Amino acid sequence: MNKAAAYAATSDNRTRIVEQHTNLVKRIAHHMVARLPASVQVDDLIQAGMIGLLEAASNFDHGKGASFETFAGIRIRGAMLDEIRRGDWAPRSVHRNSRMIADAIREVEAETGRDARDLEVAAKLDMNLDEYHHILNDVRSGRMIGIEDLGGTDDALLSDKQDASFDGPFNDIEQDAFQQALAGTIRTLPEREALVLSLYYDEELNLKEIGEVLGVSESRVSQIHSQAMVRLKSRMQDWTS
Repeated sequence: MNKAAAYAATSDNRTRIVEQHTNLVKRIAHHMVARLPASVQVDDLIQAGMIGLLEAASNFDHGKGASFETFAGIRIRGAMLDEIRRGDWAPRSVHRNSRMIADAIREVEAETGRDARDLEVAAKLDMNLDEYHHILNDVRSGRMIGIEDLGGTDDALLSDKQDASFDGPFNDIEQDAFQQALAGTIRTLPEREALVLSLYYDEELNLKEIGEVLGVSESRVSQIHSQAMVRLKSRMQDWTS
């Protein structure tokens, strides 16, 4: 087979792969957009995800042992997250409040030697509990707070962790070490926070469904999720700073 024919065959194969996995892009986009403010359009996520799918089709190596869908899913999510971060629509106050809460949690836990409670964090911030919960809701509604923001993937919540990097031995080792640290830190969270993360990322329940499981309001689930992610960020500071 000459070079032109080989290129054409490879191109046709990539086209077939992309066509077969278009629904994967849409599924990931709709799952992700449910966690984001209304300003993020699902069509924009799909467009970014299709670019990730094309890159996955070009770079997939069967010799790595992972399925194409696993590999493509990671690349698709990454492309969508890159698109979101390029157009960072979060107000500066959201970033500031997130850092402020993380610092307060870290200080309380250093002082007490245990998980910081809502009332203690609120007191450290010199505000009442309602004000603290309001800020938690603002942090969540103002920007996506997710495992991806820490540099990890949803796989960190699973017992059978999958390799999330295919870019070389060093990146494999680095990402694997991070995933192990993240998974270990998640296990140190208060039981309810860890359960909310598991139901949200692993079981893919929405906030309303999680509220029904826990017997609390959707707003309270949002607060628990936000606090869990901020607590994770404070405990993973050595990795994320």
